[in-house]
Amino acid sequence: MMSTEAVMVDEIPFPQVINTTKPLSLFGHGITDIEIHFLQIKFTAIGVYLEPEIVGHLQQWKGKAGNELGEDDDFFEALIAAPAEKLLRIVVIKEIKGSQYGVQLESAVRDRLAADDKYEEEEEEALEKVVEFFQTKYFKKNSVITFHFPSTCATAEIVFATEGKEESKLKVENENVAEMIKKWYLGGTRGVSPSTITSLANSLSAQLSK
Repeated sequence: MMSTEAVMVDEIPFPQVINTTKPLSLFGHGITDIEIHFLQIKFTAIGVYLEPEIVGHLQQWKGKAGNELGEDDDFFEALIAAPAEKLLRIVVIKEIKGSQYGVQLESAVRDRLAADDKYEEEEEEALEKVVEFFQTKYFKKNSVITFHFPSTCATAEIVFATEGKEESKLKVENENVAEMIKKWYLGGTRGVSPSTITSLANSLSAQLSK
């Protein structure tokens, strides 16, 4: 039986299971950070929740070691494309303005869309809404950003929760933008958090060898 204790990621507790329409399990975790003058500045802790059935969609990688999967972008493409519910829980470690986070997200998503030749007016508008959503927020320590990707439709729901304020939500209806947000966090060697990718690769390797 799975332990119900939370997993600590840089002193931030992440529940083993989050219930949406169904229970999603914590499959990977890590942090985003930046090095400034040899100092490691940690910005966010990340938990990746997936429905356990996702393993059924990744059978062709059965028997591969975690370090092999971690370097295999095709594996992460298949993970992103698998028709299974996914949820990213991102907890703020170092406070920043929401606009700073929005700018990072915007440039990462825009670059990926442009590289795939998918950056049209609809995508630009959808991305602008996401940036506006974060523009007015202040990311205090322990604020939580959740990206929820349902299994059935290619959309995303963003929820922002911070102490003392009502949570706010935004639905991303544009399929391409929703997909590139997923790729920003789960895109293998091009993902924003190498520690999260390593953790996911090891945990999925273990699940696939069962």
